[in-house]
Amino acid sequence: MNESPTNSPWLSRFAWLTAGLTLILISVGGLVTSKGVGMSVPDWPTTYGYNMFLFPVSQWVGGIFYEHSHRLIGSVVGLFTALLTARIWEREAKGWSRRLVYGFILAALAMMGVRSQVSFIVMAVVALLVGIYAGNRAWEEERPLRWWALVAFCAVIVQGVLGGLRVTAMKDAIGIVHGTIAQLFLVLLCLLALCTGRFWQRLKQVASDHAIPGSLRSLLLLATLLIFAQLLLGASMRHQHAGLAVPDFPLAHGRLYPATDPDSMALYNSRRMDHREPKDIQPFHIHLHMAHRAMALVLVGMIPYAAIRVRRALGSTVPAAGQLATAWIGLIVVQAGLGVVTVLTNKPADIATLHVVVGAVTLVVGVVLTVMAREFSIATTRTVLQSRPRPLAAGAPQPQA
Repeated sequence: MNESPTNSPWLSRFAWLTAGLTLILISVGGLVTSKGVGMSVPDWPTTYGYNMFLFPVSQWVGGIFYEHSHRLIGSVVGLFTALLTARIWEREAKGWSRRLVYGFILAALAMMGVRSQVSFIVMAVVALLVGIYAGNRAWEEERPLRWWALVAFCAVIVQGVLGGLRVTAMKDAIGIVHGTIAQLFLVLLCLLALCTGRFWQRLKQVASDHAIPGSLRSLLLLATLLIFAQLLLGASMRHQHAGLAVPDFPLAHGRLYPATDPDSMALYNSRRMDHREPKDIQPFHIHLHMAHRAMALVLVGMIPYAAIRVRRALGSTVPAAGQLATAWIGLIVVQAGLGVVTVLTNKPADIATLHVVVGAVTLVVGVVLTVMAREFSIATTRTVLQSRPRPLAAGAPQPQA
């Protein structure tokens, strides 16, 4: 992702604000899932028959408070993303393409008060197609900031509709996709904020004079992809609604790897005390939980190693990179600790939600470090190519010895 021709501190701050609201949205969504109150509001896009924005405050009680708050915060994030996208297109584009995007944004915002579920689904399909087109253009263009912004706006539309369909269709798979897109959307907003700020301009200037090993770039990319895979595993675990499949640590049902035969599964389910989760534990839940533990062990070793290498390669050149690398180590340590506490305390909603939030921030830091490392590679390649002597054209006079 390349930066805009000129930085815009206020635009960058607004993008960071939108990213912060998105993190709050993820937090409230985590509370909705952890408390098992996702069906407290059974209709959508209305709330107990009311227009979502007119639902009486006096009825915000119990689980309704969390679910309805999640919807309202999501609407605010959608509005802020629309404003961010419109501003970036105002700076980065002219003519009919800008007017067309403005029209698309206004049409989507006008839909926010509509009560028809079918209309929202149609809008999501259109947004998905536009987002695919914008993503393709972003990969092709040298300055793709406006296209990435349009991808973000399309993503927030699809994300909102998926959240509503999760309620009406009652499908756990939709919840997993919904949680996954939320993480990617947060990452994209943070990158937009980074690329519109002054820091990115300074980084471009420094990167042209330095290079980092290709092995480090590959290591950062692999670690970040594994973090994303770990978040997918975590989202799958939360949306299975089967509680803690393995309630002890460091052993698992008293063994290194628990048995999954029918007699063992019956024993595990007979010992459960969690009334929040109605589904029986199945062998799949055991394997999913153990895969999550194994991935955590890999990341606890990989992230500190990658972070130390970042500090050695960039710490003196780009102090912010060294600070981010240090923060990355702290985040994975806290994240691992929260995972252990979640198991040992029977998954309290606040700890489980904090575990989700720290995981999201860990992914963001990994992506930012990976993009920074990639930028050093691109800038160095450009410098090398520019320094090479150009071949003489046919018939041009040859330099004298």
